[in-house]
Amino acid sequence: MRTVYLGTSDFAASVLDRLAASPHRPNLVVTRPDARRGRGRKLAPPPVAETAGLLGIELFQPESVNADDARARIAEAEPEAVVICAYGALIKEPLLSEHELLNVHPSLLPRWRGAAPIERAIEAGDEETGVTIMRPIAELDAGPFAVQRAEAIHPDDDFGSLSARLARLAGELLVETLELQPGFREQPDRGVTYAEKIGPEDRLLDSTLTPDLLERRVRALRPHVGAYIDLPPDERLGVVRAALSTEEGPPPGELTVLDGRLLYGATGGALQLCEVHPAGKRPMDAEAWIRGYGDRLKG
Repeated sequence: MRTVYLGTSDFAASVLDRLAASPHRPNLVVTRPDARRGRGRKLAPPPVAETAGLLGIELFQPESVNADDARARIAEAEPEAVVICAYGALIKEPLLSEHELLNVHPSLLPRWRGAAPIERAIEAGDEETGVTIMRPIAELDAGPFAVQRAEAIHPDDDFGSLSARLARLAGELLVETLELQPGFREQPDRGVTYAEKIGPEDRLLDSTLTPDLLERRVRALRPHVGAYIDLPPDERLGVVRAALSTEEGPPPGELTVLDGRLLYGATGGALQLCEVHPAGKRPMDAEAWIRGYGDRLKG
């Protein structure tokens, strides 16, 4: 089947790699323009652009995929199916209706429609998530679906480990869908939740929240975004790894050292900070931070 692939992220790059190894290899890949990334804010291509280059697939990076020139370029490829995976921009009419579209979404829809389904599933403490192959419509992630398959969320999963497994599952499920061409059915009305985009406020380990939620937040944002706590007077301390503590710990919002462990007070208990990332430094284990920065602790 002739396909065109629309994607941007690392997740989408992994799915592209699997699709390209199938009989449905895309003859055109569409991704977002290069953007500035990292500390140096250097201009860099999206992961999908790099993967397309390695695979030798024609690449197109329009400012807007909905613009007339972009739609014309896609139409020139004469796709029997246009596959969308983590593209990062809304697909609008008339593009929505011009081709047979398949969207790869990493959740068990209708749970976690939206931009950050993997992060929100981990943060919420879900025991499973999965992948859904669906048909996009104007309403976000609300279209009918062809297939979906579940994936367990392990107690130690972070975004990196879970997204890697989901990407492998997504690639297999996409190829299976293209080959078998199953029918579509409407999503149920019950169980709809929304995975809002991760914002600056979502990175803060807010001490008014419980330790178990904060521990899940650390895992949900590792390694791609990162969580942090505020240190007085005006500094952030990144938290790379954390664990629940059985100790009572300090008051909410304060740090203390107890038997060599770095504890952060939260509502109803404490979070043990196991690996931290001081501003301008490399990540380090908590013991090293205590030796170098212990004078910043309360008390």
